[in-house]
Amino acid sequence: MELVIEKMVQGGVGLSRLSDGRVCFVSQALPGERVRVALSREAKDYTEAKIVDVLEASPLRIKPKCPLYEKCGGCSLQHISLGSQVQFMAEMAKETFLRIGKTSLPDSFEVHHGEPWHYRHRARVFRGPEGWGFRAENSHRLISFDECPVLTQSLNEFLHQENIKKIRARELQLFDNGAGRVSYYYKGMTPEEQRLYSDNSVSVLDRSISMDASVFFQSNLSLLPTLVHRVRTLAFEGEWLIDLFSGVGFFASLLEDRFSRVTTVERDKYCLRHAKLNLKKSAEQVTAPAEQWLSENTMSAPAVLIVDPPRTGLPADALKAISEGQIQKLIYVSCNPVTLARDTLLLKNAGFQIKTVEGFAFYPHTPHLEMLLVLERG
Repeated sequence: MELVIEKMVQGGVGLSRLSDGRVCFVSQALPGERVRVALSREAKDYTEAKIVDVLEASPLRIKPKCPLYEKCGGCSLQHISLGSQVQFMAEMAKETFLRIGKTSLPDSFEVHHGEPWHYRHRARVFRGPEGWGFRAENSHRLISFDECPVLTQSLNEFLHQENIKKIRARELQLFDNGAGRVSYYYKGMTPEEQRLYSDNSVSVLDRSISMDASVFFQSNLSLLPTLVHRVRTLAFEGEWLIDLFSGVGFFASLLEDRFSRVTTVERDKYCLRHAKLNLKKSAEQVTAPAEQWLSENTMSAPAVLIVDPPRTGLPADALKAISEGQIQKLIYVSCNPVTLARDTLLLKNAGFQIKTVEGFAFYPHTPHLEMLLVLERG
């Protein structure tokens, strides 16, 4: 069937409507385009489709750089320039906050971005008969590659080394620290092997951060200092800093000199190993469920709280503890505008006001947008 695309929505897909009124989400389609599509999924109130032919193309459409575009599971927005991607990201974030968070983002809402190619310092690759590769979209099928245009040159070169080809693991997690060391991790490594091959460190502004290839760490090291600078500017200083979902203690280590008391809350044992190296001995490192600890410790003492939760956002009990406790300022770093908008609405209803909101395009050519939101008690 033929469709005309109305707009781009969260997830980087085009939205149109079928003759029966159902919404149709069309992957890799742009606003204003007339396309011929084939339905790939049907539900009661919506459908999904893939483009068979672009009948009338948007002037924004460009030729993708990567020959594996539409085959590999990543980089679904290579058919538009980075500038257009950033513009669409800002529009999608505004629409999401208005629809879910009942909040209008300012016209000045900015999405920071960096270089569009060879930016990615972290990757997960899989072994196949033809070498290392990525998974195909929505599939376990392997797509092998000689060079990925978004991976750093060091990662591309590393995957062609003879000693890496001899590793028997079916899956590798890689990290390039940008200073000459590429580390890797696979399940089954002994602690000694992990120290030899997985451990790494990253220099961010004025600090060296200990980490390893098995733990989460931001992939775009060229844009990371911009986020850190904004967090440090907006956090100011105070009596007590709490870093929730603190990982390797990244944000706390960059802010601890500004606060009299620092507490981190994290449960992952691999992250905690590095946090002990990254934080001063005076820092209080808590291993407990975040929502439980918050409800028991933030009811009477005012504090600045920084959170960097998974895509699911803050747990309901954590939001309740923040709302009822004495948190004066909340710095929320989010990798999912949808759950951030949801949590923002609940926090606004509890008396918080938005002071700053910014976006960060850490993953060019994908629809993923990181956001930095600062809220304070009214």
